[in-house]
Amino acid sequence: MRIAVVGANGQLGHDVVASFQNNGDDVVAMTHQDVSVDSPESVTRALEAARPEIVVNAAAFNHVEKCETEPGLAFAVNALGVRNVARSSASLQARLFHISTDYVFDGAKGSPYVEDDLPCPLNVYGNSKLAGEYFVRSGNPRHFVLRVSAIYGLHPCRTKGGLNFVEMMLKLATERERLRVVDDEFVSPTSTVEIARQIVKLSRTEEYGLYHASAEGSCSWRQFAQAIFEITGTRTPVDPALPGEFATKVVRPKFSVLENSELKRKSLNLFGHWKDGLKAYFAARERAQAGQ
Repeated sequence: MRIAVVGANGQLGHDVVASFQNNGDDVVAMTHQDVSVDSPESVTRALEAARPEIVVNAAAFNHVEKCETEPGLAFAVNALGVRNVARSSASLQARLFHISTDYVFDGAKGSPYVEDDLPCPLNVYGNSKLAGEYFVRSGNPRHFVLRVSAIYGLHPCRTKGGLNFVEMMLKLATERERLRVVDDEFVSPTSTVEIARQIVKLSRTEEYGLYHASAEGSCSWRQFAQAIFEITGTRTPVDPALPGEFATKVVRPKFSVLENSELKRKSLNLFGHWKDGLKAYFAARERAQAGQ
């Protein structure tokens, strides 16, 4: 099967490319140099040249604070750019996978969100991603929209200066005697490898629609950091941050945990517990370092 991956050099896109290649598919990896999603002409030109059967859109402007100060750019990429991909993929009769976010919710529910729960974003990023979802759903009927949560992967995260949360915590542990981490925001940390594997699984079906695609279980960011240190044998203590200790210009949901209700209902869920995903990440990290 011929697959076009838009945003192929991103943290998730890199693993999506690898997962499809490992599955024996013909993959066209598209970076920002190959296609600018905010340009309809660029998207049409790139996809018509590739002639894919499936398009995976992993491109996004996902720096939450910059989205708040640059809302025009956020909507140009995360909403109108998605419309361009949806329309072009539909014109080629290609199926479309689009990656969305847990930040479409406000966290007020206090229990895991299912696909039928009403979105209510708190910030520009969440609103722009929700608009992108609607453009996908109206622009290409053969679509899969996957909402993900707190992702991390081995490929460098450009948005965060090349460091995901896992690597940032390990770096800070070498620089400080103690760390303070937010303990009142709850997520489902999910590895990009697992998301990519789930996309490949869904690509062999025609079960179109909206899916929550995150690891099982949940934790606060502090609990996530503690698990990272436990697995790696890092002895740096992790204390809970005080309310308002870390100034932020963006309101974020306190509880954005997702429940993979639709994947489970259709017996398609491949995700394990978030701690197992974290252990697998470190095992892959060790193999990668040994191969250098």
